[in-house]
Formats: sequence, structure tokens, C-alpha cells
Amino acid sequence: MSPITRAKLARSMGSEAPARARLIAGVVAERLSEYPIVVLSGARQVGKTTLVQSFAGAAERTYVGLDHVPTLHRASSAPEALVADAERMTIDEVQRVPDVLLAVQQVVDRRRSPGQFLLTGSANLLLLKTVGESLAGRAHHATLRPLTEREKRGGLDPLVWSSLMTAANAREALALVPQPRTWNWRVAAVEGGFPPAALATSPDVRHRWLENYAHTYLQQDLRNLAQIDDLAGFGRLMTLVALRTGGLLKQSDLARDATLPRTTTQRWLSVLEATYLMTLVQPFFESRSKRLLKAPKVYPGDTGLALHLAGAQDEAWIERLPNPGVWLEALVLNDLLAWREIEPRRPNVFHYRTTTSEEIDFVVEQGPRLLPVEIKSTQGARVEHARALDAFCREFADRAPFGIVVYDGRESMALTERVLAVPLGSLL
Repeated sequence: MSPITRAKLARSMGSEAPARARLIAGVVAERLSEYPIVVLSGARQVGKTTLVQSFAGAAERTYVGLDHVPTLHRASSAPEALVADAERMTIDEVQRVPDVLLAVQQVVDRRRSPGQFLLTGSANLLLLKTVGESLAGRAHHATLRPLTEREKRGGLDPLVWSSLMTAANAREALALVPQPRTWNWRVAAVEGGFPPAALATSPDVRHRWLENYAHTYLQQDLRNLAQIDDLAGFGRLMTLVALRTGGLLKQSDLARDATLPRTTTQRWLSVLEATYLMTLVQPFFESRSKRLLKAPKVYPGDTGLALHLAGAQDEAWIERLPNPGVWLEALVLNDLLAWREIEPRRPNVFHYRTTTSEEIDFVVEQGPRLLPVEIKSTQGARVEHARALDAFCREFADRAPFGIVVYDGRESMALTERVLAVPLGSLL
């Protein structure tokens, strides 16, 4: 099979945004030296193609883009022939032809070597019911999140989360917190993390791009991934999910408000999650079985798209929405999940409700270690902000030596013996 050298065709949504260094790049390159298959998933237009084409040696890899219609037809009709002679191959948007995964598995089982296949997909292959082969035991799965604030700045300076997870106590952690940068989190939330929108030259350009993204997702991507005939109903559900950012996901209430059957709502929510437009944060319990029984909190895959769907025109509109601080929570969550992808022992992120019904926004769990995190959009941090974190640290004293309040201020300080206040600009 001759190499396919055609570059990925420009999508109708607009031209490629300027490339930015991505936190996950080094991890993906390293896993290519260890595994025969590396799968890089993430929402459409999050930057997967740009990333995989930036690796050293990318020019020597056969590139197959399944957004290219003739190539798509070839892959659909003869997936085995497409990959049969592959030595080093990159297959973009592999979820379009699930049978290609089975063909890839067969090639790897016949002759296995590191870096044989680099696959990208705009859907989580482990969640999609249409994909029967997860490549278990053969592949490393990684997720590319929307641009973090660190990536937008073009700098990949050390991540503070790793230091906080290894600090022995609050005093040691306080010494590890760097000086904060000054930035406006509301502007960052409106920009979001899709490179063409986040790096747009003007708000109007961003608005048009997001409008086209939502339209293309409904009109094209859904038809490729799921049999959804009520696109208006699905669009209504997308908007309602955006408006519930930071809240508990109650499917019965959502189905009622969207005027949809509950079974349909449940199936469509799975599609939103599988395509990375919705992120669920499960509740924290010591018992892992209980984590599956309680309601998760819902956050958008990208704040820019979700705020666009919620009707926000600019950063000032955030204050007009119910509970504006949840959009800051969503920014912090995206940073945590991007950090998660580069850690050797991937942490988990949960939400928590104390025995006195106080809530903690996030609990980061890495092995036995726990870090409770409360997010405040205020410019001042007060002792009362530490109440739920203190209670958590007392309850889990052997696992959580301290907690942090992330706030929109300038000074790192101890609020209590167990709780620190950390400026947002020191973390993101």
C-alpha cells in the first residue's frame, strides 16, 4: 500500500488555529515507544491532528485521514487492506470506521512492535457502543483536553498539582505554591479551550466559529456516531446541560425540561459524554460501589462552547447566569483533567458532600492520597471557606493532611491548620 500523504482537508468550520505546545505531547510520544497502539481521543477540533503531526518522525508515518471521503470509502469497504502492510501508521478519526480497529488488532497480533499505530478519535472508543473492540492489552488510551491556561500562554512550566499531592502537610505545601499570574478567569471561560475559538482574533470570529461548531456537531457528527433523528431535541438537551453546569445530574428533571422520554435523555447524555462535550464528576465515597449509585455533577467539556449555548455574549454575561462561580469550577476541572493525563498514576476527581450537608467542589484521589479542593470566585478568602475542608481532613486524617481553597486573589496563606488559600493564578 502506498503512503497516503495528503494533509487533512480543512474543515468547513474554519482554518487551523496557531499551534500550541500541549502538556500531553511528551506522554504520547513516550507511550509510542512502549505500546504497539496509542489511542488519542478528544472532542472534535481540540487539536488532535495538529498534535500527532507534530511528533518527531511524523513525516515517516503513513497518514490516513478518515475525514477524507475517498479514504473513508476505502476504509469502509476494505479495512484489512488499508492497514495490512502498515509499519508505522497514523489513522485520524478512527471512530468513523469501527471495523478498522479490528483490522488493526489483527495486524498487531500477527507482528507486534512499539508505535505501529497512532489512532485519533473524536469519541471515547471505550464508551461508544458501536465499537466492540477496545484493543485491551494492546493499546494505551489518552485524552486530549481543551487548551488549559498554561497551554494558551505557550508555556509548559511545572504543574503545581503534582507538588501538592506529595506535600506532607499544609506548611510544606504553602512553600511550594508559586507567585500568581494576573489573568481574568471570566475571559478565559468565554474563550474556552478549542484552539480556533480560544485563539481567535476577535470575539466575532470566536462567536461564528462556535456557532458553526454546534451546527456541524448536530448535522454531521451525530449522524456518524448515533441514530438521532430529532436534532432539535438533541440541541435543546445540549443547551439545558450547559445551563446545569456544576449541578447534580438529575436525569428525570432534565428529561422533563427537555420534553424528552427519560430513556432517550439517558442515551443522548451518553453520546454527549462519549464525544467529550459533557464531563461527569462522580461523588466520593470510601466504598467504590456507592460512587456508582449517587448522582454525579455535570460540567461542560469546553466552557467556551457551553457559555455560547447558554447565551453568554462576553465575560460580563457570566454574572447574569445562575451561580457564576461554576464556570470557574469548570476551568479548574479542565486543568485537573489535563494534568491527570500526564501523571504516571492517573488520579481521579470526585465531588463530595459532608455529613453536615456542606459540599466540596472536588476531591482529587491519587493512590491513597486525597486532596480536597474548594473553588471560590471571590477576590478574598475567609476562614469560613475552610469549614467543609477542615471537616473532610479530620474525617480522612490518614489520607488528606490538608485541603486548599482556590480563590481569585493574590496571596497564598493558611486559613486554618489544615487548609490553605491558594490564588487561582498560582495553579492555572
